Amino acid sequence: MSGVNHGRRAFLEGGALVLAFALLPRAARAEFNGMGVPPVANPKLAGSLQRTPFLDAWIRVAPDGKVTVFSGKVELGTGVRTALAQVALEQLELQPGDIEFVQGDTARTPNEGFTAGSHTMADSGSALLHASSQVAALLRQGAAAQWRVGPETVTLRAGRAVAPDGRSMHYGEALRGLDAAGLHRAASETSPLRPPARYRLIGKPLARFDIPAKVTGGAAYVQDMRLPGMLHARVVRPPRPGAKLVRADLDAVRRLPGVRRVVRDGDYLAVLADDEWRAILAMNALAANAQWQGGTPMPQADAIHATLQQLPAQHIKILDRGHVDQPAAGPGVSARYTKQYVMHGSIGPSCAVARLDGDMLTVWTHTQGVYPLRAALAELTGMPLDKVRCIHTEGSGCYGQNGADDVAADAALLARAVPGVPVRVQLMRDQENLWEPYAPAMVTTVRAALDGQGRISHWDYALWSGSHNERPGNAGKLVPAWLLSKPIAPSPSQPMPMPEGGGDRNALPLYAIPNARVVNHFLPVTPLRSSAMRSLGAHINITTIEGTMDQLAKLAGVDPVRLRLDHLAEEPRARAVIEKAAARFGWGKTKPAPGHGYGFGFGQYKNIMAYVAIALELAVDKDKNTVRIVRVACAADCGQVVNPDGARNQLEGGIIQAASWTLHEQLRYGPDGIASMDWSTYPILRFSGVPERIDVDLLDQPGLPFLGVAEAAQGPMAAALANALADATGARRHDLPLLGRPFPA
Repeated sequence: MSGVNHGRRAFLEGGALVLAFALLPRAARAEFNGMGVPPVANPKLAGSLQRTPFLDAWIRVAPDGKVTVFSGKVELGTGVRTALAQVALEQLELQPGDIEFVQGDTARTPNEGFTAGSHTMADSGSALLHASSQVAALLRQGAAAQWRVGPETVTLRAGRAVAPDGRSMHYGEALRGLDAAGLHRAASETSPLRPPARYRLIGKPLARFDIPAKVTGGAAYVQDMRLPGMLHARVVRPPRPGAKLVRADLDAVRRLPGVRRVVRDGDYLAVLADDEWRAILAMNALAANAQWQGGTPMPQADAIHATLQQLPAQHIKILDRGHVDQPAAGPGVSARYTKQYVMHGSIGPSCAVARLDGDMLTVWTHTQGVYPLRAALAELTGMPLDKVRCIHTEGSGCYGQNGADDVAADAALLARAVPGVPVRVQLMRDQENLWEPYAPAMVTTVRAALDGQGRISHWDYALWSGSHNERPGNAGKLVPAWLLSKPIAPSPSQPMPMPEGGGDRNALPLYAIPNARVVNHFLPVTPLRSSAMRSLGAHINITTIEGTMDQLAKLAGVDPVRLRLDHLAEEPRARAVIEKAAARFGWGKTKPAPGHGYGFGFGQYKNIMAYVAIALELAVDKDKNTVRIVRVACAADCGQVVNPDGARNQLEGGIIQAASWTLHEQLRYGPDGIASMDWSTYPILRFSGVPERIDVDLLDQPGLPFLGVAEAAQGPMAAALANALADATGARRHDLPLLGRPFPA
């Protein structure tokens, strides 16, 4: 594994002009600090223009007029590739077939950190809106200079600049009228934006670019990649974290048909073969003869939440308003909620392809952050940063940190063992489940009370959670780095600052409460590996907050939707989504049938992004310990809607995923290790459990900023489920998953 041939560099495409961005609001920048994102050059610019201000870092117009748009954000199945393209196409007067759209390539695209936290449209979309309008203005200016007419008289149409007299030239020709700088100029702080009333593409449904290959069996994912001469590799992981390799018969495996290389470096084992099935057979043989000893002790599953509350913690007070410790005038409630470790459960096990060409290592990966991963791989391999290239290639399952970064590290290490030969590594299902970073188990506690007039006067909230952000940047965040003969330790876990937050994401109630305290007990070290999962702590925090709102409404003798509205007087957009969801559902007009329950949930994601309200009806079968979701009414305000079909897709997907987490999902483990090795031991929602009806209303806000929506429905959906179950059964469950124990007889 130590031999490296030195040779040609990867080349960057030239002779063209580029545009792409990510809006990183001031409040969110801390999430990406330390991950190699460029420093802010001009805070008055939109999005990632703040950090990479030159327009020619984002859009290229070739001499023949062809346009390439670049974004550092990547497609994870949310449809953002299509939506981001719509934003640029709108201002540049182009159609989808007129551009090449490139995402997530360390040799070609800007560094926008991670695609995470519903930032893509809020950040990249906002920046693209401004930057593409400025490029369009420069195209008009360049053409006008050559025709000696006013730029305001030039129009853009289908890739051509058109003069008042009908003359036209393509965009490549139009650029010749600019000065020598061309598009190599810093973006302006103001942009000549097209009025929303004139939009052709923004706000209109557009068929997603990524769907055809996925539904026809085409090459849609990194799992589908096949390069000439490619070898297939499989790794052999220890049976549990911390186990040490005592011995392994490598020679016996080398003699198997098709095996090209067997690799051992400390506790790291892998095989390379000329065929995928042969690689699997070799992996099985190596796993069978490898002998391991020791391993990190596993926590006691039935005591995990008590364990969390006893671990060393950083006590971070994120809200302290009024006088929480003074007695309230009215009645109150108190509760303790828990969430189990939850698995990403990606349908396709993680995969990566790598090749070492001379001294240049290229890795095709479904990581959510190509630049941070590049830094980690450079550290892991000891290669210079500029000799590692990461190219995002979509994976079949993600939404958080699954095994994508780990398997990219496997591919990088094994490609160095066979220079010049592409190496494809795919994890097996049990490896994915055993080694992925889980969504952390969590505990929340709440004490809340009313005043003498039935308004909420006191709110005392606390949470205990490990890290929700162990993404690479440091090589020690990658599993293969732990197994090498010279292991690399992970950097210490750090809390994610508010308002983004990690475990404390959405822990601050949006409701007007005069006396409120919220404390995040951040746990730097927890029993199991954990990291980012879609919505982070918002899942349980909104469940806790909204469950408490229902209980307070009962004490106050008012409708739960009414109580919410009464405490959102200064939040008109929040009120609007609540009123819309309630109206769509018919809230307050009927009573649920026997065995049925109605539930409501609301949240503004991170208190800075999309507003989502959900009302639902469910039916409970206590004998079978099952829940049937009869109907869901969802209303969302995600600012200016770019692709309404895509926004609905994300809300519907979030609703279904949250139903699976909230009703069913929990990691199973014990003294012998992780027991959730397959779908039978880690049940997820089946098609039969999908809500029978989902209605989504989008409260479009033309001209207002884009707000991320992909992670906004999970918390409100979980809360609505918990509230509906309490309504149906008369007993509130505080432990997720809600169906983790049978109903009493």
